[in-house]
Amino acid sequence: MSAEERIKETVSNNRVVLFMKGTPQFPQCGFSSRAVQILEACGTQFATVNVLSDMEVREGIKQFSNWPTIPQVYIDGEFVGGSDILLSMYQNGELQTKLNPAN
Repeated sequence: MSAEERIKETVSNNRVVLFMKGTPQFPQCGFSSRAVQILEACGTQFATVNVLSDMEVREGIKQFSNWPTIPQVYIDGEFVGGSDILLSMYQNGELQTKLNPAN
């Protein structure tokens, strides 16, 4: 299975996915750490992919989303953005609405 196929499968099979450097317990960059904190603050469950453990996915995700940096967040199969966009959406309440559409 190609990196692109693995990425598509992960994004399709999980409502919220964070492609990050490291793991939620041991993030390997400040931006990945901030993305984890924001998603956890929203109380949502999310899948993570450690791009440091798979170089094909690390490069493939940048082409898949047409976004040059990591972390990257997907919600309901849609690319949302990186940690700066996530923080902005969290601060204005848009992220919570997107994660909890019943509210």
